[in-house]
Order: sequence, then C-alpha cells, then structure tokens
Amino acid sequence: MNAIAAVTNYKPIEKPLNFSDTPSKDLFGVNVFSDAVMKERLPKSVYKAMRRTIDDGDKLDMSAADAVAVAMRDWAIEKGATHYAHVFYPLTGLTAEKHDSFLEPDGKGALWLNFPPSS
Repeated sequence: MNAIAAVTNYKPIEKPLNFSDTPSKDLFGVNVFSDAVMKERLPKSVYKAMRRTIDDGDKLDMSAADAVAVAMRDWAIEKGATHYAHVFYPLTGLTAEKHDSFLEPDGKGALWLNFPPSS
C-alpha cells in the first residue's frame, strides 16, 4: 500500500524539461569527462601527457594516471556520482564490468567517501 501511495502522491522536485527550449548542448555530453573537462581540471603537463596517450598511444606514467583518476573522481562526485564501473575486455573476447561505490560504511551507521586503488 505504501508503494501505491508513493506513486499516486508523487510530486516532481523540478519542473519537467522542455526539450524544445533546451539546446542539445545543454543535455548531451554534460556527464562526460571530455577533452574540455580534462583541459580545465588537469595540470597542463598531465593534460599533455593524456593527449599523447589518446592521440599517439604513448604510455601514461603512474603519477599522471593518478592525477587523472583524482580529477575524474572529484568531477564525478561534484556531479553527484556515488558509484563507478570499469569496463574491460578479458581474454575470453567478451566484455565485462566491475561496479564499485565511492561510499563506504564507517561501522557507526554513517558513510564516508572512498576511492580505493584498483585491485
């Protein structure tokens, strides 16, 4: 019964989006850690190293990779992210995903943000 009451009494917290009045650039790609976002958030040397990795296939050293991970994590949390996923391609020829959370229980009934190293 509570579920039915919740549905029938639902009130949106925001006015519905009018797609005719909203430019597509304000909708599509706003949650992508894009080149523009990287350029804005990464130190110049890290951004250049990242571009060399993307454009030329250069290896990204661990310190640059860590800086990218921190910038991406901070950007995602600012946008309200609580979880993240890794998509990878195992030797089976199939794809796989690993889902994790930024949130960790503190053992006292609360949560704290955590971004553990890859395992």
